[in-house]
Amino acid sequence: MADARSYPERPILAVSAAIVRCGQVLLVRRARSPAEGLFSLPGGVVEIGETLSQALIREVREETSLSIEPVALAGFREAVMRDRHDRVERHFVILPFAARWLAGEPLLNEELSEARWLRPAALAGLPTTPGLGEIVASAFKLLQAAG
Repeated sequence: MADARSYPERPILAVSAAIVRCGQVLLVRRARSPAEGLFSLPGGVVEIGETLSQALIREVREETSLSIEPVALAGFREAVMRDRHDRVERHFVILPFAARWLAGEPLLNEELSEARWLRPAALAGLPTTPGLGEIVASAFKLLQAAG
């Protein structure tokens, strides 16, 4: 069964957050396709009329119940998935941000099967979405520079 994000007419804009607390980043394991079983950053689709920061704060709150402070853009990722007929089934442009944890503990919802606070070096042994390690490294550098 296709959802509203399947076979889009144009790329879908999304945001995610590399949330840092006490030298650790929050990773979440996706419970549903297309990234089922993979660790990634919390986030989601930007809604019409939202700024990127507003979307990031809302998505993180909805997915994890955390309060965060977005600091800086930490890169970008594109996710293009094709079906067996080579048609574009999904196409996301994802803007990951470095963010500071403000309050709360992660609470899982139907989209997430696990949440872990980890040091960046611990990412190496995990099944992750493509480029996650680079985004986390960039986020740590940005947060260090921001003070």
